[in-house]
Amino acid sequence: MKEKGEILYKNYAVEENEYSDILKEPQVEMFFENGSSERKEDGIRVLSLFSGCGGMDLGLEGGFICHKKSVVNEKFIDREVVDDWVLLKKSSFKTVFACDILPEAKATWVKYFGRFNVNPEIYHLQSVVDLVKLHKSGQDIFPNNIDVVTGGFPCQDFSVAGKRKGFNSSVSHDGDKRNNDIASEENRGKLYLWMKQVIDIVQPKMFIAENVKGMVSLGDVKDIIQHDFSTAHGNDYIVLTPKVLHAANYGVPETRERVIFIGIKKSALLPEVRKILEKDVIPDEYNPYPQPTHNICKGNFVTCNDVLGKLLEPDTSNDLSHKSYSKAKFLANGSQGQTEINMEGLSPTIRSEHHGNIEFRRLSAEHGGRNYKELNEGKKERRLSPRECALIQTFPPDFPFVFYKPYMKKYSVSPSNAYKVIGNAVPPMLAFNLAKRIEEVWPLYFGE
Repeated sequence: MKEKGEILYKNYAVEENEYSDILKEPQVEMFFENGSSERKEDGIRVLSLFSGCGGMDLGLEGGFICHKKSVVNEKFIDREVVDDWVLLKKSSFKTVFACDILPEAKATWVKYFGRFNVNPEIYHLQSVVDLVKLHKSGQDIFPNNIDVVTGGFPCQDFSVAGKRKGFNSSVSHDGDKRNNDIASEENRGKLYLWMKQVIDIVQPKMFIAENVKGMVSLGDVKDIIQHDFSTAHGNDYIVLTPKVLHAANYGVPETRERVIFIGIKKSALLPEVRKILEKDVIPDEYNPYPQPTHNICKGNFVTCNDVLGKLLEPDTSNDLSHKSYSKAKFLANGSQGQTEINMEGLSPTIRSEHHGNIEFRRLSAEHGGRNYKELNEGKKERRLSPRECALIQTFPPDFPFVFYKPYMKKYSVSPSNAYKVIGNAVPPMLAFNLAKRIEEVWPLYFGE
């Protein structure tokens, strides 16, 4: 029986203040009572590294709610949920292992995936360095029969917004300041090498590695990483030329660009396909990178207004991820976060921001605000809420980011931590398009 103030998922209850106002309609309650898409028990088994709150994992698995303008191919849609929001079909991917060093990342991941009866013990709150060391000590760490390894290895040391120390990061693998007791190979800038060691261990048919576009312009970093990945399991991987994907070209209302590395296991490929993938130019039929579904150059993209336009203001919302947001004042010093998002265009890249200076949802006229319609309606200057950042990143409106500990009015994940994990994440719609393309080429590659 449904209790007042909550919506029931199959074997899982979601409190009323843990999902967006967008979904608070009678027909949506019926949708939740009937249960979201079931999680498949077979399919392509994924080992996820640097998992964060699950943007890549969610995108690969599908079965989540998105704005209907974000998905062009109607074959990918399971059904309409409410107004402009639809439920995507599940893909063939299934996450069987995840890890990260941030407790708030694990909390949000487990909170969302828990509704699908995912065992929270598959998420390990440990660094990839510690996990590899435990494996080498004889412990049974990684699952068997892994098909794909994914990992958005830390990007701060390659980002143009950071100090760009690259391989010489001053931060250790566990996020602390590096000291003389920590080996240089265990710093944050070289964690991709530990991802390579996981690939050595589990020998997946494919791996997908993700990082910031800034890596491309940082000397020969991209080429070094591509070469190092190719040496996995005795040079058994073809690592395709990395490609920079603009998230807005895949239905994400954000100017976010990411470089994607894709590696394919040579010994698992059909012999004739191996020859094709080893060529400098790969025919489109065999190219695993997804073709754009939108075109920002031609004005064909999802706008901030599409995903945010129907939200209530935080002071009238019951959604904790929306009503709790940064109250940091405007600073007229040109620093990051002192600009207003363009509601009719794309948002700037949502940053892993937990010090308060996330961009403004709207500025006052005094501070140069241009959202005259909302200002004339009496709406006040304020910064983006975690929910708005999440919707811009294409996380579904039922993904809880700010929530309390059970039976307590104490945060399990606070607003500041929510900003952090959202900004660190891969946009699910970008990952979903990657998943659908890999599903297409999988039987061509491996004959399955």
